[in-house]
Amino acid sequence: MPRLPRISSLEVIRVLERLDFYQARQTGSHVVLKKPLPDGEIVCVVPLHRELKIGTLSGVLKQAKVTPDEFIANL
Repeated sequence: MPRLPRISSLEVIRVLERLDFYQARQTGSHVVLKKPLPDGEIVCVVPLHRELKIGTLSGVLKQAKVTPDEFIANL
C-alpha cells in the first residue's frame, strides 16, 4: 500500500468527483459527497481543511470505499 500524500480537502473532493462522487450538501466546514450505486449509494464526509492529516484522509477513503492506489492514480 503506497503512502498517502498530505493534500488539501479541495484536492480530495476533486479526486472523488473524478471517481463519480457528487457534492450533495455542505454543513459548516464539512462537505457530504455521494455516489449512486444500483443497490443504494455511498456517502462520505470530507472536512474542509487546508491540509488533511493522513488518518483523516484514510478514514474518508474507507467511507468512500476507495483504495489508496485508486486514489493516488486519480490525483
